[in-house]
Amino acid sequence: MKFLDLAKVYIRSGGGGAGCVSFRREKFIEYGGPDGGDGGKGGDVWAEAVEGLNTLIDFRYQQHFFAKSGQHGMGSQMTGKSADDVVLRIPVGTEILDEDEETVIADLTEVGQRVLLAKGGNGGWGNLHFKSSTNRSPRTANPGLEGVERTIWLRLKLIADAGLVGLPNAGKSTFLAAVSNARPKIADYPFTTLHPNLGVVGVDTYEFVMADIPGLIEGASEGRGLGDQFLGHVERSNVLLHLVDGTSQTVAEDARTILTELEAYSPVLMKKPRVTALNKIDALDDDEIAERRAELEAELGHPVMLMSGVARTGVTDVLRALWTQIEPSRAPAPADTPDGTWRP
Repeated sequence: MKFLDLAKVYIRSGGGGAGCVSFRREKFIEYGGPDGGDGGKGGDVWAEAVEGLNTLIDFRYQQHFFAKSGQHGMGSQMTGKSADDVVLRIPVGTEILDEDEETVIADLTEVGQRVLLAKGGNGGWGNLHFKSSTNRSPRTANPGLEGVERTIWLRLKLIADAGLVGLPNAGKSTFLAAVSNARPKIADYPFTTLHPNLGVVGVDTYEFVMADIPGLIEGASEGRGLGDQFLGHVERSNVLLHLVDGTSQTVAEDARTILTELEAYSPVLMKKPRVTALNKIDALDDDEIAERRAELEAELGHPVMLMSGVARTGVTDVLRALWTQIEPSRAPAPADTPDGTWRP
């Protein structure tokens, strides 16, 4: 299935049915009277987060979601039928944006969350509502309210516990393939990863979800390379794993490039806990490893781990370091009382 994380959608709620102008025509009712029914309500447009979806590809083939209008009122005080609602089924982790692509309408991060995007119009009153002591035969009825039409954007942000960042060819996909059942494309040229990948990672007795995104290059925030369009997929992560290619002659400069692009994208992303690992140490001798590790630590100001995704050297230690940052988010909420029940 093709990955799609941004979609433009046109929605419209249904209009309300018009009220009816009608009068009773019965044999033994001498004076009759108004009996026009009300119009039915127009259908609403909702969005709901559901399980089993991890892409917005369905919205490439259907962009228009229009609810039907309510039925008009009828005589004998019969109210028109209300129209059915329209529900957009979207993946968990989808942001709903207004037409300006900046204003966030809703952020659905849990299965079953729903949000009303466009409310259907109410039905109009029939002439029965206008009967009074001074107006015995009203010939007035209300039209139904019109529906709401709007354009929205859906933007999917994958929900993962850990996110992989680094330059192209830093070994992110190789690492993900080594520690999970994910099978991303791996090759010896840059930008083999063209869309985010998810993998379930196990370490000791624990499991967590890791996201791999296409590599960043200098100027990604200005649109160079694949740009920073995929960084949203690691925004929800608890920790970032920053992989640095150990075979590069400029490891400190490479690491600084990634941090610069993260900061340009979002200060929030820069504040997330990070684990930095010097990758591909299987291709280096001991002196080179020590030299480049020291260079990285001097540049970043924190310890740097050593690993090789291909040889699987140091991989378990890196995963344990990630889990240390993830574990607090898995802790159950403290109970209000010893027996776990809430009391005022």
